Amino acid sequence: MHSTPPPFDELDRKILTALMANARTSFAEIGSAIGLSATAVKRRVDRLRDSGVITGFTATVKPSALGWRTEAYVEVYCEGAAPPRRLAEVVRNHPEITAAMTVTGGADALLHVRARDVQHFEEVLERIRVEPFIRKTISVMVLSHLLPESPEAGATHAAPEEPSDAADVR
Repeated sequence: MHSTPPPFDELDRKILTALMANARTSFAEIGSAIGLSATAVKRRVDRLRDSGVITGFTATVKPSALGWRTEAYVEVYCEGAAPPRRLAEVVRNHPEITAAMTVTGGADALLHVRARDVQHFEEVLERIRVEPFIRKTISVMVLSHLLPESPEAGATHAAPEEPSDAADVR
């Protein structure tokens, strides 16, 4: 059975725009801005959540407040054709990888890495490089964010705990 997505109209777009700008905006504030009652906005938000359009609500946190002071993008080049499923298993084992995607071009994947400092980043990079199917990596360090309000400038989870001793570092 193939279900069609529920109707999605201009009012839904306006609600989503308001929530993406500030997820704490009240239904009454949104309704006032777009000409609906708070109850009507709530019904639409509930429908958007139930249909999977809205996948959650989150706080954007300044990365340095969580201990993330170093940031880089890492291109990953694999031996042969590494399936995305296998790459996903690897990146899930590294809490410092905040985003990962397969890409077109020369690299097989692109990783967004946050670390406490350059030494920590180097440790993360070495842990990634020991995977048998990874042929090489190319890293680009982030110096500053030109769009500081963008999602990429924020963080959604805390920095990993400090290892209790060197044996804990993979």
